[in-house]
Amino acid sequence: MENQLTLEQIQNFKGKYPKQLWYLFTIEMWERFCFYGMRGVLTIFMADQLFLKEDAANLQYGAIQAFVYAFTFIGGIFADKILGFKKALVFGGIIMILGNLLIAFSPKDMFYFGIVFSIIGTGFFKPNISSMVGELYTRDDNRRDAGYSLFYAGINIGGFFGGLLCVWLGKYVSWQLCFLAAAIVMVFGLVTFFITKKSLGPIGDSPKFKDEKPQSNIKEIAVYVGALLSMPLIYIMVKNTNYTDYFMYLIGAVAVCYFIYEVWKLSDNSAQKKMIAAFTFIFFYFVFNSIYEQSGGSLSLFAKDNLTHNLLGFNMDPNFVNNSSNTLFVVLLSPIIGLLWLALAKRKIEPNTLIKFGIGFLFLSASFYIFYYTKFFANSKGITSLNVFTFAYFVTTIGELCLGPIGMSIITKLSPKKLFGMMMGLWFLASAFGQWAAGKLGAEISKSNTGTTLLTKLQSYTDGYYTLAIYALIAGIILIILSPIIKKLMQEVK
Repeated sequence: MENQLTLEQIQNFKGKYPKQLWYLFTIEMWERFCFYGMRGVLTIFMADQLFLKEDAANLQYGAIQAFVYAFTFIGGIFADKILGFKKALVFGGIIMILGNLLIAFSPKDMFYFGIVFSIIGTGFFKPNISSMVGELYTRDDNRRDAGYSLFYAGINIGGFFGGLLCVWLGKYVSWQLCFLAAAIVMVFGLVTFFITKKSLGPIGDSPKFKDEKPQSNIKEIAVYVGALLSMPLIYIMVKNTNYTDYFMYLIGAVAVCYFIYEVWKLSDNSAQKKMIAAFTFIFFYFVFNSIYEQSGGSLSLFAKDNLTHNLLGFNMDPNFVNNSSNTLFVVLLSPIIGLLWLALAKRKIEPNTLIKFGIGFLFLSASFYIFYYTKFFANSKGITSLNVFTFAYFVTTIGELCLGPIGMSIITKLSPKKLFGMMMGLWFLASAFGQWAAGKLGAEISKSNTGTTLLTKLQSYTDGYYTLAIYALIAGIILIILSPIIKKLMQEVK
């Protein structure tokens, strides 16, 4: 039997990227195909098939997405302490497949049951594969940012095709086939993992690997059983968004207390400062997502009714563009931006992570100003330009790429290895709060439309995007003002 690779052998790779990154890239690509495909159809399905009002669909969307990302925090902790990344990933993948099969069986009747399975499954799957990417590199390897940028491209290749296929199947073919497709691609992802997992060596093994087996097994089984037993509670909270609010307040308080406890336990003052810096990045990532994540909610509903079907002379469903243009732009731009950071680093002029974050907010602000500006291209019926809308997504993507992949990288740089899973979980928990806040902001935008025509909808939605542009600009300015303090906390980490 072939000897398992050691961590040192994996990290001592030549060239820009380790071969294991390509395997993790492929697995994540399939999972994101499933996730983004589902994300892109949620509000459309709820508005057109479950007959929810637009503000209710926004709140429901925010609640579902909030739970998905909140469970990545919980899944990250269980992987850190008990399961290990590999076992958590397999368990999560199986649960996600079951969830999509449930909805495919009867979309209207089983929708919320299937969504609960997807929430649990993504929670165990998502943070752990991102953490494994971090372990492919030594702490001082400056190729890490480029690695995360490539991994980010993998996420978005899956997101692009998932977004197109699921919207097309749902709107034009069959909602059953839409959700079945999401289940099938998750099977591809799990099969890819089983074929390639030997090359990961000790990365992702259970931290209890050396424990006495019986005790280890009992803890693992308890995690699996606990996850399944929590499903009825999640079902109740997802159906009633008021309960979601209470849950988010609770998990937010618990997460902050748990973070403070882990920081306090660290005896090294230098490590404590780095963790506080990491938390600052996580907080600003939450603010970013609160604005950025209109894509699955209010922007999806705006695209459904208020845009032409003409993109550069081609006939195109606006929801295809809304759900997949961002991911296509990420695929095209992320290798270029990743290589740009490497080239600037070689010349010793690469901007630090704080400046990259600040630039990200400025581009986000500009993109929502362009979403607002679509109102000036509208006809008398309230239908406006798909071209301008698509350009806004191009600008959004540049902002996202200054922040998203770099953020995951800086969290792994600033965190002690034993807290990787928890910190990656907190990163995704920031997404959960962002999704939750985005749902509430989107609901307010929908509620501001007191008329019944597409013209009044255009007016209220674009005015809402103008307000979000201002919020993004203010957040970027605050971050730039705070940057000297955060830089001190980061110490030698760039």
